[in-house]
Amino acid sequence: MRIMGLDFGSKTVGVAISDPLLITAQGIEIIRRKEENKLRQTLARIEELAVEYEVSEIVLGLPKNMNDTLGERAELSLAFQERLERRTGLPVVMWDERLTTVSADKVMMEAGVRRERRKEYVDKIAATFILQSYLDYRGSRETG
Repeated sequence: MRIMGLDFGSKTVGVAISDPLLITAQGIEIIRRKEENKLRQTLARIEELAVEYEVSEIVLGLPKNMNDTLGERAELSLAFQERLERRTGLPVVMWDERLTTVSADKVMMEAGVRRERRKEYVDKIAATFILQSYLDYRGSRETG
C-alpha cells in the first residue's frame, strides 16, 4: 500500500505518491480545473489514481496562517477533505503545509527553472513536500 499527498489549490491539485515502503514521495501529476468549485472531475481523477497506486491513506495539505489560525483556504481544504473521504472511502489526514509552496519555488529557482515554467510544476512539488514531511514524521514515530 501507498500514501497519496495532495496540495489543494483554487484551480489545481498537485499529486504525489509514496513508494511502497513509505520512505520517499514522488510527484506524479497536477490536476487542473477551469473553475474553483467544479470538483467532480478532480475527485474522480484522485479516486482513479488511488486505485491505480493502491493507496491506503491520503495526506491533504492544510494551509494554516503563519499565526496558526485557519483562514478561508484552510476552510475550503477541510470541506475538500470531507468530499475526498466520502468519494474514496479512504482516511484523509490534514497536514500543515505552511511554506511548502515557497520551498517548492525556491528549489526550482535554485535548479534554474525559469519563472514562467515554475507555475507548471509548483503544485506537484509542493504535494511532494507535504507527503515527504508526513512520511518523515511517521518514520520518526515508528523508530523513536
